[in-house]
Amino acid sequence: MFWIGQVYLPNDTPLGLKRLREKELKQLRGNSDDSRTTSDRIYDYDVYNDLGNPDKGDEFVRPILGNQSQPYPRRCRSKRPPTNSDVNVESPVSKYMPKYVPRDEAFGDLKAKAITEGKWKAMLRSLVPTLKQKVAINGEAIKSFSDITELYKESLPPFEEGSDECWEKGGLPKLLNKMIKECGQDVFKFDSPKLISRDIPSCCLRDDELGRLTLAGMNPLSIERLKVFPPVSNLDPSIYGPQDSALKEEQIRCHLNGMSVQQAIEENKLFILDYHDVYLPFLDRINAHPTKKAYATRTIFVLTDMGSLKPIAIELSLPEKNRNGPPKRVVTPPVDATTCWLWQLGKAHVCSNDAGAHQLIHHWLRTHACLEPFIIAAHRQLSVMHPIYKLLHCHMRYTMDVNALGRQLLLNAGGIIESHFFTAGCSMEVSASVYQNWWRFDMESLPADLIRRGMAVPDATKPHGLKLLIEDYPYATDGLLIWSAIEQLVQAYVHYYYPEANIIESDSELNAWYHESINIGHADIRHASWWLKLSTPNNLISILTTIIWLASAHHAAVNFGMYPYGGYFPVRPPFMRRLVPNEHDPDYTTFLADPEGYFLASLPCLDQMLHYISVLHLLSTHSADEEYLGDRKDLSAWAGDPEIVEAFYKFSMEMKKIGKEIEKRNGDPNLRNRCGAGISPYELLLPSSGPGVTCRGVPNSISI
Repeated sequence: MFWIGQVYLPNDTPLGLKRLREKELKQLRGNSDDSRTTSDRIYDYDVYNDLGNPDKGDEFVRPILGNQSQPYPRRCRSKRPPTNSDVNVESPVSKYMPKYVPRDEAFGDLKAKAITEGKWKAMLRSLVPTLKQKVAINGEAIKSFSDITELYKESLPPFEEGSDECWEKGGLPKLLNKMIKECGQDVFKFDSPKLISRDIPSCCLRDDELGRLTLAGMNPLSIERLKVFPPVSNLDPSIYGPQDSALKEEQIRCHLNGMSVQQAIEENKLFILDYHDVYLPFLDRINAHPTKKAYATRTIFVLTDMGSLKPIAIELSLPEKNRNGPPKRVVTPPVDATTCWLWQLGKAHVCSNDAGAHQLIHHWLRTHACLEPFIIAAHRQLSVMHPIYKLLHCHMRYTMDVNALGRQLLLNAGGIIESHFFTAGCSMEVSASVYQNWWRFDMESLPADLIRRGMAVPDATKPHGLKLLIEDYPYATDGLLIWSAIEQLVQAYVHYYYPEANIIESDSELNAWYHESINIGHADIRHASWWLKLSTPNNLISILTTIIWLASAHHAAVNFGMYPYGGYFPVRPPFMRRLVPNEHDPDYTTFLADPEGYFLASLPCLDQMLHYISVLHLLSTHSADEEYLGDRKDLSAWAGDPEIVEAFYKFSMEMKKIGKEIEKRNGDPNLRNRCGAGISPYELLLPSSGPGVTCRGVPNSISI
């Protein structure tokens, strides 16, 4: 342990500390053959061989991720013994084999208590309808929308042990009574999500709201400018069939105000959510599931004169040899009652696709999974006295523990993701496919991401050097404020410690950290040509700014809106139980006779959704010990560097200024994607927050 208020580069370390500095790093690397206990501080790498449990049967077998056939980032090695059925698969976490996280990165007492209480509340909320005995949760289809809206009302009277007859007759176990007392009375009520608290609940998602949420919802990271029409697949046609789309110009021309499709493309009026290539290779396996049915969707949007997006066509694709109808089908905005319900079903499938992309790609992969190697390498190669370790320390907080918990409960075979998302047992393979074919670290900065998706073009005359092609794009406009503030802080920091490139070249710890992050942490794609070279101060600034952005603002934008924007599942179902009916389908007559009933029967049943929204509520909650961007607790570490302390104070003041600017924007009636009657303000990138589900606040690190 070092009680020291001074930062040292390796070559500047006093002789009396050099040996201790090297000794500590050697201890932190440990021995890959050693077992692990909860008191250890050993950081090492492993593949994702802990997701399946073959001892439970073939249905719990999952491929190992982290090899040439299934590339994936590395995780922290936990060294649990192998399963009996497969020596290459690590045994799951159990009472006798707890999850391992190096104790420096484990949850603090306050965070651990908050998560435990949150899990209890999630369990109790799932039991509410049973306790009320007003709705059945036996796996049957939802009968009416009132069954859903009841979930957001007060569910039980205040509980007093022994006084409520329904509790006494139910014979609830003592554990449940204990949980109720410790969690408090608010456990029996779901907060109203933003989608219904600011607007009248409706059975389906309005067109304007679908367009708005692609720019200012829980997943504003998939929307792209349409560059070619019809869109073309990049999948192998010998395996997946013709690459051509079923979309035709005559299907959308009437929505383009007299323009041709080519004119609309040239004037940057057309945008797309394209999930065709992401999901099509997995659809045969997904649709073999008895209760989950899906398409690979493409949705075309037009940019209106008011600056909002309007969906004008949805392509629903199935594998070429499917037995459920034509492989490609297009639905367009309705002209009568029948097409109205077909359009609503099509939008529900789009939202289901989008929910999977949000969770598996933009949330888990791009933040949690891809940053863990950088965190492991930082502990193994950067001394606690190193200035880059000091800078990154608060941005690594709790991430490894959150990830370990995710692999134990969310991503594992039969876990929450597989149970509640349409990707089911293919979920992590979808994530691995995107990592292999799409993810690039040099495209993870906010400006590079916006340019890659065609949402912005470089323009030196504009703030931040970018021109947004949709001016009212709340995620981008607010995000660029935070990105620029982080970049300015990192610039000041790097130029202070590394005024010359040769200082970077001579920093053995810094070079070992970056080399190991790539060559071991991202070993399967280490030879990619797009990795930035750690050779100049500007490259170091770009690397560090990207890491801090992903850990803070990017993660906040996709994490803390999950319940507020996804908690009302009729408008954002994580999976559907039926495909959109065709005229020759056996159940088409049933659809015509009762289209609303068909829509409800297509949604997940109540027992599944109770558990799902309870988990969303837990994951969207800020704990009381959260540390937010601009609020550093460790400034004493730079006691000998007043210039650095001043830079952090300026950054803190900038976060306050940004908060005021975002609040101002949320009150501007000209910004229709964040202000208006029934419109929820975009607050996910407001830097500060209190505890709870607030739909705002940017923590320093990937945290829940």
